[in-house]
Amino acid sequence: MDWGTELWDQFDDVERHTQWGLDLMEKYVKFVKERTEIEQAYAKQLRNLVKKYLPKRNTREDPESKFCQYQAFLQVVKELNDFAGQREVVAENLMTRICVELSKHAQELKQERKSHFQEGRRAQQQLENSFKQLENSKRKFERDCREAEKAMLVAEKLDQDLNATKADVEKAKQQANLRSHMAEESKNEYASFLQKFNRDQSQFYFLEMPQIFNKLQEMDERRTVRLKEGYGIFSETERQVMPIIGKCLDGMKAAADSVNEKNDSQVLIELHKSGFERPGDVDFEDFSQPINRTSSDSSLGTPRGTLDGRLDPRLLGKNKGKRWLFSKKNKLPPPPLSPVISALPPSSSSATNGPPSPKFTRDPLSYCLNEINKTVKPRIASFRSLKRGPVITEDFSHLPPEQRRKKLQQKIEERNRELQKEIDQRDALNKMKDVYQKTPQMGDPASLEPKISETLSNIEKLRLEIQKYESWLAEAERRMLSNRPENTLRYSCHLDHTTTLNNNGSHEKGSPDATHSDDSQDALNQPIYTEFDEDFEEDLASPIGTCVAMYQFEGSSEGTISMTEGEELSLMEEDKGDGWTRVRRSKGGEGYVPTSYLRVTLN
Repeated sequence: MDWGTELWDQFDDVERHTQWGLDLMEKYVKFVKERTEIEQAYAKQLRNLVKKYLPKRNTREDPESKFCQYQAFLQVVKELNDFAGQREVVAENLMTRICVELSKHAQELKQERKSHFQEGRRAQQQLENSFKQLENSKRKFERDCREAEKAMLVAEKLDQDLNATKADVEKAKQQANLRSHMAEESKNEYASFLQKFNRDQSQFYFLEMPQIFNKLQEMDERRTVRLKEGYGIFSETERQVMPIIGKCLDGMKAAADSVNEKNDSQVLIELHKSGFERPGDVDFEDFSQPINRTSSDSSLGTPRGTLDGRLDPRLLGKNKGKRWLFSKKNKLPPPPLSPVISALPPSSSSATNGPPSPKFTRDPLSYCLNEINKTVKPRIASFRSLKRGPVITEDFSHLPPEQRRKKLQQKIEERNRELQKEIDQRDALNKMKDVYQKTPQMGDPASLEPKISETLSNIEKLRLEIQKYESWLAEAERRMLSNRPENTLRYSCHLDHTTTLNNNGSHEKGSPDATHSDDSQDALNQPIYTEFDEDFEEDLASPIGTCVAMYQFEGSSEGTISMTEGEELSLMEEDKGDGWTRVRRSKGGEGYVPTSYLRVTLN
């Protein structure tokens, strides 16, 4: 079935249909173009949203970047940025593959359609001209026939008229013959034009117009196919980006699953852990001793610290560094003073009224005020430093011990990376110098000497800086070991051994604290908490949990230990933030392994 056979007489309808098809294609192009504008606006808004919430600088050094919840948020924002990129891809593909291609094709179809209809109108005009010639010849033939018939009647009438002359009769007969001859010529002309018109009409309806209609049909079918392809591209463009969009959504889901509240709690501890010990109890400072000594030999109570009741300056000031955490440096307590102690003979009054009042080598009131000033002044200075802000030093001594250790380790790692770069540059320059020496036409070896000297100077400078930071790190770790915080159990034991005061400030007779007070003279000659050293060493030697090796590890460096996948290990020390955990193998041997290789279970 084709248009030339079935629609031979529907020229106008075919013209309207083809025009409607082109209008539909242009309408679809306009629709896709508006969809593209929507996609571009959507992608632009998403880009602006991502730009608004992404940090404008590198957040690697920011403390909040270490929290997995913040990292997950940044990952979600980045995935949204990739999602916006896919919307831009959709818009671009729709514009290039549909709008541009179909618009171009529509213009070509318009020109083709125009040429086909011009050809059809020319054929139609030729048929109309042939028909007009046929009509003219027909009218002429009809007119000549009437004139010939009329001339014949006139000739016959004159021939029968007795009054008519012979000349008139002859003239009328000649006129009748002429008209008959003209009618015969008109007849022949009309017959020829009729044949020509029938031939043109047959060619028009059976050859020319069917060909034109078939060309229009083929053109319209091609337009329909391209429009069909455009419809398919509209959905295919969206389908092509679906896998990548799915990956973006999977990335957002993975970011959500990566949030670990326990890990963030541990990160907060690692970021802000100071390494200081908990402050101990504040000792009772008895300022009534001078007053009571002048009025009576009895006293409100015997302060802790010495056997004869003297105030021990070591105990008065031992908590200064532990309690006031805002000071610039947490110094160790100063060595104890050695006041002159007067030996007192035992007497019944001392047994009745308690231990005798302490005797000072200087005025007791001034001594107490001096002790108060020594305790209060550092605290005032601490608050002043808090108000002014910490003084940043090169060795990070203004930071708490744990933070100082991390900063120094970070500096050492940075300097090691810079040193490796300089060493690589030195090796490259030496190789280039060798090439120049072997092939002088490539360059002058002497031109590289300044750069080599500068690189060697940088290497030496970086090595000195690394040594300096390593010495500071060793000092910080040594201080942390000397001031290592006790665990909760030991701290509670310390609280159990703390002496209590009665209403008049003296120890109750027969209490365990009185016995502890009697033995405190020997304890004062040792560092604080030295009575728990043996227990502490035993705690270190006992496992604090178990762990299973998820991967195999070859401990090739010093201090590390090898393990096999699936091996059960004893956990001896948790990760301190450097990524290593100390474990013990069941076959014997202790060492450090990567924390990420373990699945840890604490006791």
